Amino acid sequence: MTEAVWGDAASPGIDWKMSAALQNVVRGQEELAEVTSLEGAVRAWRALDPAHRDGAILTPERPLMLDGVSTAELHGEHIAILADRLPGAQQDMPATAPDTPAA
Repeated sequence: MTEAVWGDAASPGIDWKMSAALQNVVRGQEELAEVTSLEGAVRAWRALDPAHRDGAILTPERPLMLDGVSTAELHGEHIAILADRLPGAQQDMPATAPDTPAA
């Protein structure tokens, strides 16, 4: 008997609606964890300045399988990889850099 596998077993679909906490991010005068959906947390991370992105920690409700590796906590570059997989991520990116004048 063989085991059936659907889709890409190394990177199954991401449940963007699961709960996630975005930590080590200053909000006002305090560092408060933001608990929201995984999609909301990743979008909030994308809105941070680079220094805060580097220090942020993203903890999903349950481990994510990314490129064959189960990950329970994501930091900087790994959150960026997840951000690239956001639904509509390419549509969210500006056509030009903010400081580049449009032609």
